Amino acid sequence: MGDFSNKVALVTGGSRGIGRAIALEFARRGATVIISYAGNEAAAIDTVKALTDLGGKAKAIRFDVADSEACSAAIDEVMKEFTRIDVLVNNAGVAIDGLLMRFKDEDWDKTLDTNLKGAFSLMRAVSRPMMKQKGGAIVNVSSIVGEMGNAGQAAYSASKAGLIGLTKSIARELASRNIRVNAVTPGFITTDMTASLSPELKEKMSASIPLSRIGNAEEVAAAVAFLASDAASYITGEVLKVNGGMYM
Repeated sequence: MGDFSNKVALVTGGSRGIGRAIALEFARRGATVIISYAGNEAAAIDTVKALTDLGGKAKAIRFDVADSEACSAAIDEVMKEFTRIDVLVNNAGVAIDGLLMRFKDEDWDKTLDTNLKGAFSLMRAVSRPMMKQKGGAIVNVSSIVGEMGNAGQAAYSASKAGLIGLTKSIARELASRNIRVNAVTPGFITTDMTASLSPELKEKMSASIPLSRIGNAEEVAAAVAFLASDAASYITGEVLKVNGGMYM
């Protein structure tokens, strides 16, 4: 389990849901873990405590990933305190749903700025220190809807599809510097958002999944940790589906 001993991982949106599960997975494997959060300070404090309870170092940084200057400042802060960044997980995101005819420009912009521009800004900022280290791993959390689309989620689908293209392009750019860039595309996963769905809707969703069940955040976290680990040292530009066979 000590795959990440003496390594530093930054997980955006790491205070809740899938991000928290990813942060905890890295901590269990020996990493120093920094999480970012946008506004829920109580959740961030609770997650940092959970991380340190596992025996490692942890820190929370509050910033908006949609702000490119804030992204650069956050990377600088991590480097100043920990002197290195071995893993970046771009997990922070928003989902604003709505039909095309009624969708507002500001909601489109917020979705793309957070989900796509944020990942771009952080990868740009972290590329320099990773190049100096002569290595690193970046994992972008996309979504099944970035591959198959979904009615009422045009902005979210576009941002997550863009993240897949961004992953592949940056993987080609950074491969010669021993920096690997991959993505995961989770399907229907149990989170705070899906927990509020009715049992009937959950049953209907499960019936559409070949494995006949909803996934959990820990299963996504395990896939992310694998792609960031030395066990995946010859994998870059890959998009790993974590969806129970819902989309093949």
